Amino acid sequence: MKYEWGTPPQPEWYDHYSDQFYQFKTTQNPLWVERGVFGLLPMKQGANVLELCCGDGYNTYHFYSIRADKIIAVDYDKECVAHAKKYNQAKNIVFELCDIRYQIPQGSFDNIVWDAAIALFTEEESTIIIKNIKDRLTPNGVLTGYSLVEPMTGKQTSVHNERVFRSKEDLKRFFEPYFKHVKVFETIYPSRHNLYFYASDDVLPFDPEWQYLTQK
Repeated sequence: MKYEWGTPPQPEWYDHYSDQFYQFKTTQNPLWVERGVFGLLPMKQGANVLELCCGDGYNTYHFYSIRADKIIAVDYDKECVAHAKKYNQAKNIVFELCDIRYQIPQGSFDNIVWDAAIALFTEEESTIIIKNIKDRLTPNGVLTGYSLVEPMTGKQTSVHNERVFRSKEDLKRFFEPYFKHVKVFETIYPSRHNLYFYASDDVLPFDPEWQYLTQK
C-alpha cells in the first residue's frame, strides 16, 4: 500500500482489504468504514441500487449487498472491475465496465451511490452526470456519496481530482439546483476531512418523516 500510494503514478482505485487487515489495526482510525455505513443508511430492504465509480467493490459487497435486491456497480477501470469480480462478487451484484461521463446504465433505481469520485470530474462533466442520475432515480430515490475537503494550502488530496470542494456549504450548493432536499455532513480526522451527502426529492435520513426515526 505504501509503495502504491507513496510513489508516482498514484493509482486511481484502492484495495480496501488494506484497510481491513492493515490500516485499521495500525492507525486505530475507523474512517474507512464510514462510507459504507453512511451509504447503507438510506437504503430500504429490497432496493434496486446503482453504484457509480465502485472501485474495488468492497463497499458493494460488504455493506450494500445485504440490503439490496440487485446492485449494478460500474467503474471505467478494467483492472479494478476485474478485481471486484474476483474478490467481491455476490449473486445480487453485477459489476460492469462503464465510463459515466458518456453513459450510465439504464433503469429505475431506488438508490444511487456516487462515492469518493465526484471530485474526479470537471464541472461540465458533473452537470451531465447529475442530470443522468436524476433521470434514473425513482421519485423517492436517494443519491448518496462522499468527497473530501481540499485543504486551503492548495495541495491536492489526489492528483486525479478535477473539482475542489472547500466546505459543507460548497458541496450542498452543487446539489441544490437538482434536488428538493439535500443534507451534507462532515467528519474530521487528523489525516482527512470528509464530506458526506444525501440528496432526494423525498424524505432523507433523520428528517422528521423518516420511517426509521422515533420522535417524541
